[in-house]
Amino acid sequence: MFKGSITAMVTPMRENAVDEDALRTFIDWQIGEGTHGLVPVGTTGESPTLSHAEHKRVVEVTIEVAAGRVPVIAGAGSNNTAEAIDLARHAEQAGADAVLVVTPYYNKPNQEGLYQHYKAINDAIGIPIIIYNIPPRSIIDMSVETMARLFELKNIVGVKDATAKLDRVSLQRHAMGPDFLQLSGEDGTALAFMAHGGHGCISVASNVAPRLCAEFQEACMAGDFAKALTYQDRLMPLHSAIFVEPNPTGVKYALSLLGKMEDRVRLPLVGITESTKTIIRSAMAHAGLVN
Repeated sequence: MFKGSITAMVTPMRENAVDEDALRTFIDWQIGEGTHGLVPVGTTGESPTLSHAEHKRVVEVTIEVAAGRVPVIAGAGSNNTAEAIDLARHAEQAGADAVLVVTPYYNKPNQEGLYQHYKAINDAIGIPIIIYNIPPRSIIDMSVETMARLFELKNIVGVKDATAKLDRVSLQRHAMGPDFLQLSGEDGTALAFMAHGGHGCISVASNVAPRLCAEFQEACMAGDFAKALTYQDRLMPLHSAIFVEPNPTGVKYALSLLGKMEDRVRLPLVGITESTKTIIRSAMAHAGLVN
């Protein structure tokens, strides 16, 4: 169910509120362009600055509009275990197909703390859980050994890996076997990730280029890495450009160029500089997304 190009969705804003109309239109566009799955309210969805009510509403709208056409993996992470459980339970009740749970940030638990955090969430719900391992943001790195322990639990099915360590895919494949779901968390290295045995990518770039990212993943899943490389060459400038400034500031600017939503983010994020706008426009032109 969870494979291919899965969009780490932005949350459209208008006058500092969630723009629900733009969100609905955006979801329909994503699915129409071939995206294989949706992740609302992750980091790209500005979850740190959404209220709990807004967070839950975005999940509900995504599930409603997707209407079973593609799987919805709801963001449900927190460095407060009780809060993560609440978000995960809501996602399950709303009809999400799975939840994405980031390793706890800031309070820096050890490996046993990580295990117990995920076990508590596992024990509280009945839908699949995907671990989100992203040391650049959360500081901590879940070990392969801890991941293997968690995979023994009934709901832990895989990982979104943003460690930037490509050997980790093979190490995790060796420890947990080919049924352990491995999704890349980095667009720029997704080609190599897939060649190592990955199953897909939870993608930021697919917000802007959903069809290209879906076709790229389909080539990878078919084992046609020569074809995938042609997509990589076309998309790589975009992968870099949208991260020149903090995510999702670049993505929202790019989407505003496509007329999909307003270029608005919430503090402490701010809009990008003119020089970064130039870089993004150039990358989008290279990919054939704008003239």
